[in-house]
Amino acid sequence: MRAILATTTATLALAVSAPALAQDTQTADEVQQTDEDLIVVTGAMSEFGAVKSDTPIVEVARSISIETQEDFVMKGAQSLDDTLTYTAGVTAEPFGFSTRGDFVQVRGLDAPEYRDNLQYLFGFYNNTRQDLYTLEQVEVLKGPASVLYGSGAPGGILNVVTKRPHGTSEGEIRVDYGSFDRKQIATDINIAIPGAEDEAQFRFVGLYRDADSQIEEVKDNKFVIAPSFTARPAPGTEITILANYSDQESDTAHQFLPVTGTLFPSASGQEIDPYVYHGAPGFNTYDTQSFALSLIFEQELAKNVSLEGIGRYMRSDADYRQAWIAFTGNGVPRIDAAGNGGWTFYLAENRSEQMAFDVRVRADFATGPIEHELLAGIQYQDVFTDSDTAYLYAAGVLNAFDPQYQNAPTVEQVRQFKGNGPRNYVDATGYYLSDTMSVGDFVATAGVRFDDVTNAVENGATQKDDAASVSFGLLYRGPAGISPYASYAESFQPVIGVDTITNQQLKPQEGRQYEVGVKWQPVGVRALVTLAAFDIEISNLPNPNSLVGGASQQEGVSKVRGVEFEANALLGGLRLDGNVSYLDAEDPNGLPLTSISDWQASLFAMYEFAGALDGFSFGGGIRYVGGNESSGISALDNSLLTYRVDGRTVGDLSAGYDFGAFELRVTARNVTDEDYFSVCLVRGDCFPGERRSINGSLAFNF
Repeated sequence: MRAILATTTATLALAVSAPALAQDTQTADEVQQTDEDLIVVTGAMSEFGAVKSDTPIVEVARSISIETQEDFVMKGAQSLDDTLTYTAGVTAEPFGFSTRGDFVQVRGLDAPEYRDNLQYLFGFYNNTRQDLYTLEQVEVLKGPASVLYGSGAPGGILNVVTKRPHGTSEGEIRVDYGSFDRKQIATDINIAIPGAEDEAQFRFVGLYRDADSQIEEVKDNKFVIAPSFTARPAPGTEITILANYSDQESDTAHQFLPVTGTLFPSASGQEIDPYVYHGAPGFNTYDTQSFALSLIFEQELAKNVSLEGIGRYMRSDADYRQAWIAFTGNGVPRIDAAGNGGWTFYLAENRSEQMAFDVRVRADFATGPIEHELLAGIQYQDVFTDSDTAYLYAAGVLNAFDPQYQNAPTVEQVRQFKGNGPRNYVDATGYYLSDTMSVGDFVATAGVRFDDVTNAVENGATQKDDAASVSFGLLYRGPAGISPYASYAESFQPVIGVDTITNQQLKPQEGRQYEVGVKWQPVGVRALVTLAAFDIEISNLPNPNSLVGGASQQEGVSKVRGVEFEANALLGGLRLDGNVSYLDAEDPNGLPLTSISDWQASLFAMYEFAGALDGFSFGGGIRYVGGNESSGISALDNSLLTYRVDGRTVGDLSAGYDFGAFELRVTARNVTDEDYFSVCLVRGDCFPGERRSINGSLAFNF
C-alpha cells in the first residue's frame, strides 16, 4: 500500500487535478474548439443523454459526470457500480459488493436508474442488472431533475446510453478470465449494409458469463443478447430499434452479517469470515429474466425544427430466495456467545412491466440577438409491479462462525407460506418546456414541468398527485476558458398514504437545490476542470423522532450540502482522472445520512507509450472513501445508537498491449486486498466491500 500511495502522490504532483467527468473515447468523442488553441475532449452528450441535448458539458450550468466504454475497460469495471468509483459526489457501492443490483447514491441520496432517457428500474429486486458490455457510456446528472424527468430523487439521476448502430462495419470478439473463476465471452458486431451504409445499419451485442464470486456458493452467471437496427428511409428521418434480452442466474452477496463478530468483538473472541457463505444451499437464488424493446426516432419537420422521441416496452421477472441470521432489533445481539442465531428464510416472486415514451419537439431559432434551443415534450409512463412473498422468522439455527447449512426447509415448504401481494400500478404523465438561450458569452436555461401521477393498488386505494417543477441557470463563457455558473432546480417524489394527524393524503416529498460553480478549459490543453458547491433541501419527510405534537406527519427536513472538484486531462500520452468531494448530509433528526461518507477522493492515471514501446499502456488509481455512520434508537434502552465503520483506501492497476488486431489488458481492483465494511446498519448487519479481483481480457478486432 505504501508503494501505491507513493506512486499516486508522484502522479498527483504532475497533475494537481483530475476526475471522471468525461473521457475521450473511440466511439463517443466530442471535440469543441472555441479558439485556435483550445481543444477539449469529453464524453459526448446527445439528444438522448442526461440533459436531452448535445450542448457541451462546459456550457451546461449543472454538474454532469460521464464514464465511457473505454473507461470501463481501462479501469477494470465489472458492474455499473464499479464504473462510478472514480466520480465525485457519488457513493458507488454504499452496501458493498453486490450481485443483486447497483445501488448508486448521488450527493448522499438514492439515484433512480434510466436507460436512454426512460426509467429502467422499478421497485426492488425485480429487474435484471444492466450489463456494461451493452453500454456506450454512463452519465450522472447531479441534483434535482424533475423538469426533464418528472418524479425522482433530489440527489440526481443515473442515465446509461445503449450501444447503437453506426456507419462503419467493424466488430470484436472478446474473452475474459479472472478471479473467482470468472469466464466470459462477448461479441460486438456492427454492419453498415453494403451499398446503403448511411441508410441501414445493424449491430449485435452478445455475452455469456460463467462465474463464481467472492462469496462461496454465490455465482454470477449471465446471458445477454442485444440486437439493434437503424434505418434512414428518407432525408431527415432516422429510426432505431433496440432489443435486449438478459438472463441472470445468481445468488445474493448481501448476507446481512451480524455486527457481533464483525464490527464488534464476540464474547468468545471469534470472528465471522465475511466471505464464507451464510445462506442455505439449494434454497438461495437470485434468478432474473428481462426483455426490453425500444424505438428511437428523429424526424426533421422543417429547417431547425425536429420531432424526436423514445418508446419502450419492458418486462422483468425475478425469483429471489435468501436465508440469513434473523434480525432482532437495534442493539439486540443476533447471535449468542457460541455464534448461533435464528435462521430466517425469505422468498419473493417478483415481476414488473413497463410501457413508456418521451416525445418532444426541438426548435433552434433566434429572437434578436438571443439564440434559442427550445424543447417542448410529453413523457408518459405506465408501470406495473407485483411481488408475492413468504417469510419464515427464525425457522432454524445457523452458526455464524462455522456454518453447517443443516435442517433448512425446502423451497416448497417455504412457498406454502407465500402470500399473494397486491399488484401496484403507476400511471404518470408529464409536460415540460425547456429553453437554452445564448447571447454573447452568456448561456441561460429555464424550464418548467407539470406532472400528474396516479398510484393504484389492486383492490385497494388509489392516490393521485400533481406537481409543478422549475429549473433555471446562468453560465458565463469567460476569458481563459473559465466559465462560472449558477443554477436552481426542483424535484418531487410521491409519498403513498394518509396523514393520521390531518387525515389528508400525504404530500409528495419536495427537493430544491442551489448550485454555484466554475468550469475551466485551460487554453491549449486538452483538459476540463469543474468545481461546484451545492445546497439541497428535502422537505415533507417523516417527522423527526424528537418532534412531539406536530401539525402533521411530514414536518421533517433533510439537508445536504457539499463541494465537488473534478478534473480530466489528456497530456500527450498521459491521461488523468481525479476528484475530491466533501458532503455534509443530515437527516430530519440532524444525524448523518446512513452509509454516506463526508470525504471522498480518487486519482486514476494511465500512460500510453510511444516509440519502441508503442502499443503498451500502464496505469492505476487510488480511491479513498471516508468512514460513515448509521444511527437509530436502541431497542434496549431507547438511547441513541450509532455504528461507525472506518474509511478505506483502495488501489487499482491496469496494463494493456495492443498488437495488430488484438488488444490484451489485465486489470486489478483492490490490488492489496484491503478488508473493509462499506456500512454497518444499526438494525444489526454489516456489508463487506469488494475483494481483490484480477481480470485478463483478450479482444480480436475485425
